[in-house]
Amino acid sequence: MGWTLMIHGGAGRIERGRTSAEAEAGTRAGLAAALDAGAAVLAAGGAALDAVEAAVRVLEDDPHFNAGRGAALTRDGTAELDAAIMDGCTRAVGAVARVSCTRHPVALARAVMERSPHVFLAGIGADAFSRAIGMAQVENGWFVTDARRANLAELLADGDGYDVDMKYGTVGAVARDAAGHLAAATSTGGVTGKRWGRIGDSPVPGAGTWADDRGGAVSCTGAGETFLRVGVAQAIEARLRLLGETVAAAADVVLAEVTALGGTGGVIVAGREGDAAWRFSTPGMNRAVATAAGERRIALYGDE
Repeated sequence: MGWTLMIHGGAGRIERGRTSAEAEAGTRAGLAAALDAGAAVLAAGGAALDAVEAAVRVLEDDPHFNAGRGAALTRDGTAELDAAIMDGCTRAVGAVARVSCTRHPVALARAVMERSPHVFLAGIGADAFSRAIGMAQVENGWFVTDARRANLAELLADGDGYDVDMKYGTVGAVARDAAGHLAAATSTGGVTGKRWGRIGDSPVPGAGTWADDRGGAVSCTGAGETFLRVGVAQAIEARLRLLGETVAAAADVVLAEVTALGGTGGVIVAGREGDAAWRFSTPGMNRAVATAAGERRIALYGDE
C-alpha cells in the first residue's frame, strides 16, 4: 500500500481576488516545505507519528499560517497556542492549550503523550512542564508578527467579533506509513481576538484531531466551537471504522452536520488502506498531499 501524507494550512475565505501574489507564493512554499519534511520521514520507512510532527513543526515556524510564529493574537495582543498529536496504532494522544513560550507546541503535545502520565495540559501548567523537560523556549513576542497585529487592530476597530477575515489558518497533518499505521497532528493560534482563555477544537482529541488504525486519521480546521459540538474528527473516523464508508463520503456527511449547525471549515482524512481525501465547506483550503506512488499536489483555492 505504500505511504500517504496529507497536510493543511487552514480553510476559509481563501480566494484568488483576496490573496496577493506574494501571500500565495509564500503559502505554497510553506506547504511544499512541510510536505517535504513529512514525506522524507515516510520515504525512509519512518513512522506516521514522526512524519506528522515533522510536517507540522515546519508550518509552526512559517508566519503564513496561524500556528506558532504568525499565530492569531488574543484580544490582549499575545499568542496562546494549542496543539494535539495522536498515534493511531496505540491511540496514545497528547495535547496542550494556551501555551505561551514553547517554540513548537506540537512537539510539546507529543512530550505530554510520551513523557507524562497525562493526555492534556494547559496554560501555566503546560508552560511549566515544557520548561521542566527542556523544550525549546522563545519569548511570546517571537510568535507575534506585524500582519497579525494589523488583523487584531482591524477587529478591535470594527467591534466585538473575532476572526475578521474568516481565515482559519490552523495547520495539521495526517499520515499512513508503510507499515500501515496512522497518525494525526494539529496546531493553531486559535482565532483573532479570542479572550477568557478560549480553546477551540484543534487540541481536543476527537474534535479537531483523531487517529485510529482501525479507521483513519483526521485533522480539522474551521469554526472551532461548531467542530467541538459535532466531535468532527472522531465522528469521521467512526464512520470509516463502523460503517465502512469511503474517506470522502464520511467527511462529507460530518461536514454537512457542521454546516447545519452554522459552522464552516475543512478536514483532511487518511484511511487505513492508504486512501486520503480533503473536504471543505469554505471557498478554499490550503492543502497538499504526497504518496509513495509519486503523487504530489499543492492547492489553495476551491477550483484547484
